[in-house]
Amino acid sequence: DGGATTLAVATAAEAAALREAGIESRLLVMGALTRESLEEALAAGAEVLAWNEPFVRAVAEHATGAPARVHVKLDTGMGRLGTTDPEEARTVAAAVNADDRLELAGLMTHFATADERGDDYFPRQLAAFNEFIGPLRAEYPQATVHAANSAATLRDPASHFDMVRCGIAVYGLDPFLTDARAQGLEPALSLQSYVAEVKRIGAGESVGYGRSWRAERDTWIGVLPIGYADGVRRGLSNGGEVLVAGRRFPLVATISMDNVTIDLGPETDVRPGAEATLIGIQGEHEITCEQVADALGTINYEVTCGIGPRVPRVHAGR
Repeated sequence: DGGATTLAVATAAEAAALREAGIESRLLVMGALTRESLEEALAAGAEVLAWNEPFVRAVAEHATGAPARVHVKLDTGMGRLGTTDPEEARTVAAAVNADDRLELAGLMTHFATADERGDDYFPRQLAAFNEFIGPLRAEYPQATVHAANSAATLRDPASHFDMVRCGIAVYGLDPFLTDARAQGLEPALSLQSYVAEVKRIGAGESVGYGRSWRAERDTWIGVLPIGYADGVRRGLSNGGEVLVAGRRFPLVATISMDNVTIDLGPETDVRPGAEATLIGIQGEHEITCEQVADALGTINYEVTCGIGPRVPRVHAGR
């Protein structure tokens, strides 16, 4: 519904889940596949990657009905999946194109440093990919050429080719870990829970595992039914913040699997059922993914990917 014509996933199981959910767009599995998961990917009508002839033969052997759609991957410097030899990539493309059971659907690479503005490695990768695809454009006009992740999409239009593969930018988050809105992005994700209990804690009393936090004065504690099993990392223990009633409150005590606690102060008007925002906006305050990532010494992508499956996903519209 958001306008994407193709969805890229990491695994065959993810592709199958999208089909079961009624998604009819093109699907591309970008991860490595075993023979078993290859069957699952093709059964879902997903397109797959190849970078050597033995795997091309395996895809052809498993193809049934319509030709299996294959993208050939050249490793221009990421150092992961893909062949580093342009000649081998051309040979693989020719093998795919020559087999009636297959269709050459794409030519691709992936950038290692697109999120590091001003570096010289990204331009070198882009140049190497351009050199690779140059003579193949006319030979395989049906193939979708793609390379750009979110950072490359925002950094250099020359990397866009026929299709871009936005990941973190789809959340409205900044791949450069600065200000998303300065990149023309609007954060589209919030992580919310609620206050399940408000209880009085006396001075000197402790809360949570290991008694890592003890009240310096009589105070009120709010208990939220969300924890590290849901993606609220333990690294935020005694250091993170939560928004409740449009105000900031500190996360206190060790974060548990299923609960976190916040210090509401000596006097509070917060009541059970109050909405709690761990990422997002309440009133005049905001907690960004970048702030959470910075507190954890990681990147915003890891924060969003870490939100667990038992957290309901709700499309709030605009």
